[in-house]
Amino acid sequence: MTVTERIDQLHQEDLERLKGFRLLDDDFLTKCFEGDTKYIQLVLRIVLEMPDLVVVDVRTQVFVENLLNRSVRLDVLATDSSGRKINVEIQRSDKGAGWKRARYNSSMMDANLLRKGEDFDMLPETYVVFITEHDVIGDGQPLYKIERYISGSGKKFEDGSHILYVNGAYRDETPIGKLMHDFSCTDPANMYYNVLADRVRFFKESKEGVAIMCKAMEDMRNQAALEAALERAKGIVYRMLAAGKYSLEEIADMTELSLEEVKKLQAGQGT
Repeated sequence: MTVTERIDQLHQEDLERLKGFRLLDDDFLTKCFEGDTKYIQLVLRIVLEMPDLVVVDVRTQVFVENLLNRSVRLDVLATDSSGRKINVEIQRSDKGAGWKRARYNSSMMDANLLRKGEDFDMLPETYVVFITEHDVIGDGQPLYKIERYISGSGKKFEDGSHILYVNGAYRDETPIGKLMHDFSCTDPANMYYNVLADRVRFFKESKEGVAIMCKAMEDMRNQAALEAALERAKGIVYRMLAAGKYSLEEIADMTELSLEEVKKLQAGQGT
């Protein structure tokens, strides 16, 4: 197969994949929701039961770095007009929606919301919202609100942090039941909410939208290949370090990593 034939084959495969995409697919959702607040605003008004909520900023695929330990990438990070920060995660796998994952996302948001010297009372209210394909909690409810309470008195511990799980399998004629139906639709013609249907239709049926999605899928393939190559290079670095026969400069040259990256990998061996 020639390179041109392979490119054409990948393009056709991408077009077929695009037909099956749903808003429950995180890569598709983040592309649909980027750059315009009205889509996430509709979702949050329903999920948070705040019909007057106004989203003033939305970012997708937000990388939150932890220099010492594990970093996270947030699917969607929205800010509303009162300053609340809302992280929305799409999870098709039950394993990816664990309770401690929600806790970690919440803590990583908090760790990056105060500037040095700011009082803790300046910490904004935060929400972590998991929209899951299945009912991961298993009680048959459309929505689960997780809050902290004071043992004994039962009073709510008002620290401003909230975690919610949305049951993506829930269906009825309520707003959230219709919303979860729309999240599972592959055909925008079958969706209840026109604002979401129009956005999905743009990326699935318009020439411009299809081109954007095909480019995004190509970028994801390239990024995955790059990350795989980086992991292989790291493995080589560790083996060369263990051999004890190479200088750091030689390792950097042979693996095509920067000297700084090699030094970080060397330092990480002892942690």
